[in-house]
Amino acid sequence: MKAIIQRQYGGPETYEQANLPKPVPDTDEVLIRVRGASLNAADILLMRGEPYLLRLAFGLRGPRVTIRGRDAAGVVEAVGSAVHRFTVGDEVFAEVSAGSFAEYTVAPERVVSRKPTTVSFESAATVPVAGTTALQGLRDVARVRPGDSVLINGAAGGVGSFAVQLARALGAEVTAVCSTRNVDLVRSVGAHHVIDYATQDFASGDTTYDAVFDLVGNRTINECRRALKRHGTLVLSSGAGGRVFGPMGRILGASVRSMFVEQTLRPLVATASAADLDVLREHIEAGRVSPAIERTYPLAETKAAVSHLIEHHARGKVAISV
Repeated sequence: MKAIIQRQYGGPETYEQANLPKPVPDTDEVLIRVRGASLNAADILLMRGEPYLLRLAFGLRGPRVTIRGRDAAGVVEAVGSAVHRFTVGDEVFAEVSAGSFAEYTVAPERVVSRKPTTVSFESAATVPVAGTTALQGLRDVARVRPGDSVLINGAAGGVGSFAVQLARALGAEVTAVCSTRNVDLVRSVGAHHVIDYATQDFASGDTTYDAVFDLVGNRTINECRRALKRHGTLVLSSGAGGRVFGPMGRILGASVRSMFVEQTLRPLVATASAADLDVLREHIEAGRVSPAIERTYPLAETKAAVSHLIEHHARGKVAISV
């Protein structure tokens, strides 16, 4: 099978196409013939191996899993003996750890869900990582309820574009923070209010929110706290940091500070979940959520897709057609 692999950490130039054997599913795994994949900001960190602490989990000298990509949508090609929810020919989507920039991948049954019937494979493939992150951040960490006010910093990105739609679906009043060029995009996905960070500072105004979902990490904890109500929740899903520790210092600082203030300051570590993909599929099929795709590249041009994500700060998602 054709696959995009990476043998050493670095930039997009370290990606290469290779011919590899088709993977064989374990007893609890599903073999997926990949039709669509997508890029995430986390793919850039894993590509570079930064912060360096990541290498303890993903490979010290080079990536332990050489096939890149985490999002996949496709058709079930084979199933392990312990798999009961899927059969050959089912259309599915999943967050995979075996790599999705390939013609085939495998995933445990527990992280696989049936693909939404109303969207293409490429669109479905943009959902698992970004959609799950947005859903878990809003529903589980911020505990957004109908009538809450939610501010999303970084609303035009992959996670942000899903977060705007999911916050609205949860009944919240949504304020989106983005650049001038992305104002129309975040309005089109459902933001009630838009703050153009080039002309307005969300942290210095008089408006406060029940929840602030920070997907950028370009503001200090105190600045984000100023935008929170007295008992509001700050959800951290990104952060500035050095090459060694990355955002860990910021997250640890927020955790310690949360012990001494009435506001809740919580880091988000999203986990793959078939149950949450089921929720996202229901939202998509009901028309409450629609993947926002800026551009789609063929598998052979994955290196160019990565360069585009790095250089242009993609609006919504960048998809890969396999």
